[in-house]
Amino acid sequence: MRTQLKTFNINILDITQKELLESLNNGFLITPNVDHLVKLQKDKEFYEVYQQADWIVCDSKIVALGLKLLGTPIKEVIPGSSFFPAYCNYHKDNKDVCIFLLGAAEGVADKAKLLINERIGREIIVGSHSPSFGFEKSEEECKNIIELINNTDATVLVVGVGAPKQEKWIFKYKDQLPQIKVFMPLGATIDFEAGNIKRAPKRLRDLALEWLYRMFKDPKRLVKRYLVDDLPFFYYLLKQKFGLYKDPFEK
Repeated sequence: MRTQLKTFNINILDITQKELLESLNNGFLITPNVDHLVKLQKDKEFYEVYQQADWIVCDSKIVALGLKLLGTPIKEVIPGSSFFPAYCNYHKDNKDVCIFLLGAAEGVADKAKLLINERIGREIIVGSHSPSFGFEKSEEECKNIIELINNTDATVLVVGVGAPKQEKWIFKYKDQLPQIKVFMPLGATIDFEAGNIKRAPKRLRDLALEWLYRMFKDPKRLVKRYLVDDLPFFYYLLKQKFGLYKDPFEK
């Protein structure tokens, strides 16, 4: 039984990236960050998706600092954008691991597929598709996407369309994807792999300032998220620290 650390209304696995790579053979992986934890206080559907996840690992150094403040330091932060290339490399010779990329703007997933396969040295990415904006609202488009995935040899599905959309989409349709063993909603990872978006320099990542770098790179989308929408994280953190936090969905 792996150790779980209580953070607000979810449990995060206390696990290293090496342990996760060795253990993740099936299941639904979610990588919470500050934005997730704030959304999980009001979005009951998102909260219920989290309750069905098999693997919940810390994606954020800010969340890790919060856990430390609560007296429950975590072994390692595992950002999805770092974990995915490590996962591909770990399984480079494992022919049972075949990945489908779903997400990003038109053509970006295809570019990521080419670059990853070139780097790994085999066709580990067996399919890619960039859905239209608002695709999740169209049952017909979702049906076509499911058919597209099922017509490949994919055993792993990576979805990068932003949270909580990507997690909710997987939860809704995963039973219609019987050959998929591992589901990974990984945000901007497909963009990173395609070189469409550059990650922050390692020094900034080590200082827990990747959010600041991304905000300056994409202010129109991220300034409000980071400086307004996500601020309640610190309020909830203090409430939990002093034993005043109550799970909004607790029965």
